[in-house]
Order: sequence, then C-alpha cells, then structure tokens
Amino acid sequence: MTPEIRLSKTNDNSPEPPSLKKALSFLREMCYTKGNKGGAPPARSDLMSLAQFNFESEYLQGNTTVSVILPDRPRGVTPEEFYRGGQKFKVLWLLHGTFGDHSDWIRKSNIELYACERDLIVVMPSALNTNYANWEHFSIGYNMYDFLLKELMPLVYGWFPASDKREDNFIAGLSMGGRGTCVYAMNHPEKFAAAAILSACPRETRWLKDNDPRLWERTVGCIENRGGFEAYEASYENTWRVLDEAVAAGTPLPRLYFACGKDDHLFPAYEHFKRHAQEIGLEATFEEIDGYKHEWRFWDLTIQKALDFFGFTDASSGNPY
Repeated sequence: MTPEIRLSKTNDNSPEPPSLKKALSFLREMCYTKGNKGGAPPARSDLMSLAQFNFESEYLQGNTTVSVILPDRPRGVTPEEFYRGGQKFKVLWLLHGTFGDHSDWIRKSNIELYACERDLIVVMPSALNTNYANWEHFSIGYNMYDFLLKELMPLVYGWFPASDKREDNFIAGLSMGGRGTCVYAMNHPEKFAAAAILSACPRETRWLKDNDPRLWERTVGCIENRGGFEAYEASYENTWRVLDEAVAAGTPLPRLYFACGKDDHLFPAYEHFKRHAQEIGLEATFEEIDGYKHEWRFWDLTIQKALDFFGFTDASSGNPY
C-alpha cells in the first residue's frame, strides 16, 4: 500500500456554508476556552497540523493508521524558512488504552492544544488490545512491541522533523497505554528522557491472581501468549521484574511519573506497586487525586501535569490558538 498522509488544517477564510462556518467558529471558541481562562480567542487564520498517516506495516502484517500532531508555523516566519529550516522538534509518544485507537487522545482530550502551546510533536499509534506486546500467533502475526521500536520510530525520525535524541523523547499513556509506557520505558530506558504512566503501573503477577480477578483474567491471556507462566515472568512484559532488576543494577531510568484517581478500580494495584517502589528505592513521582475514576477527565488533567513533569512548563513557546 502506498503511504498516505492527510493533513487537517482549519482556515477561517475557507468557503464554508454559513451554517457550517458558524458551527466551526463555535467549536474553535469552545476549544480555546477549554484550556484557557475565559475570553474569546484572538483572530487566527490557522491551527496546528494533524497528520493521519496510513501505511502497510511489516510488524503488524497489514495496514495501520498513526496520528501525528505537528508544530505550527509561527507568524512572521515564511513557509520556506519554517518547513525547510531543518529544525528538529521534541517528541511525545502517546499511547491509548483498551478499546481505543490512534484517534482517542485527539477526540477525547485537549492534547492538540497542549502540544500546540509547546511546539511538541505527538505521535499516537493504534495498538488494538495488545498491551503493546508481540502476538506472534495472532493470525499471521501482530507484533506491536516491535512495531513502535523498529518501524514507527525510524519512520517518524526519518520522515518528520522529529529529534531522535534521548533528551528530546518522552512517552506517556493511559490504562493499557500506561502499561505499554512501562514496557517501553523500562525495557528501553536509553530511548526516553521521561515517562508518564496514567491509571496503570507494573503489576506483580501472583498478587493479581489473589487480589484482582479482573486483571488476572486478562493477564492469563498474556501468559498463554508468551508460552506459559515462567516464560511470561522472564519476558519484557513483566515490568515488575524488569524494574526490580534495573534498580538493583543501578541502570539509569527515565524520570517516572505515576498518577491514579483514588476512585479508580485499579487503585489497589497502584497502591501495591507504590509500596513496592518505596521498598526497592525507586526514584519516581507519585500522584493520587481525589474524585476521579478510570475516566478521560482524569487523563486530560494528568497529561497536562505530565507535560509539566517533562519540563514543558512554558506554554507560550508555540501557538495557543
């Protein structure tokens, strides 16, 4: 399949029907006030670019779609200067949860605005319900773990203005995407400066069996996929073990931020991991917030906290409109 990119860019001067133009104007104002303290948005003829990239993947054995948020051209800079200037931008690899796909963060959070304000590239792949693991025996193979590391990263670094330096790369995810963030950040700490794990954490397999039947039932499928309990425990998916060994060996890890709502059904597993992290001397930031369940309001809030944790505290470097 020939790769296809679709760029979405809104222009106030486009010839839309009056009713559509009025609706779009209302939506733009709502998006602006959602992330800012009141007031109508200043006049602006363009927004940040959103690319939907469709291509055939070697590791997924079929077509896949990735959404990529790209920084906007500043006013006063010519297209020639901006698009051919050779600048490399920092990258956030942002992972969706169970039942989701590449569009989740775009449709259900304000991530485009937050990235826009910070001149940040955001890459959002589709992972089915894989836990971001390889499933060699699913149909003709669906190797999500390998896909991000061996295919998507080279593609983004080669075809987009993205920096491949460790200090410029960050990873975050919610729920299953938080689990995937653990898998990538803890098995490949050399690739990421920091990681944010939202409503997820490394899990002790035997503890799940005795304390969380819902998570245990899903883990059984992962164990079978790896070829049995011992093989699973020794694999990259068992981030409880991976993290223990990394801390014991003094392996430099990305800076880690964990957040969970206190009303989340995963909160007991989060508390169990937090106690273990303190016991092994893991350096990490933990945040628990009252009044939130396993929900998008929490993830929209904590992705902002994660960006601050990553060091993107200046929300005026990009286009806030």
